[in-house]
Amino acid sequence: MNTLELKNKIIRKIDSLNESEFEKVYNQLLEVLKLAVSYKLSEEENEAIDSALKVSDEAETYSHDVVVSEALNKFPNLKFK
Repeated sequence: MNTLELKNKIIRKIDSLNESEFEKVYNQLLEVLKLAVSYKLSEEENEAIDSALKVSDEAETYSHDVVVSEALNKFPNLKFK
């Protein structure tokens, strides 16, 4: 099916809903459409990423094993796959 056919199919399906069903679908659709909008990082998030990249560039990183070991020491109930 092409895009136009899919849109028409959705419209027909929505048109067949009763009022309460439509309200549920409408609210769900709004939530899905909100997710489709690109997330914009805050200034704080951008700064944190820049800081992490700088640390990584300076080779101040930790191996996976070290991170897992420290996490298990701090949170003994954690389960890693």
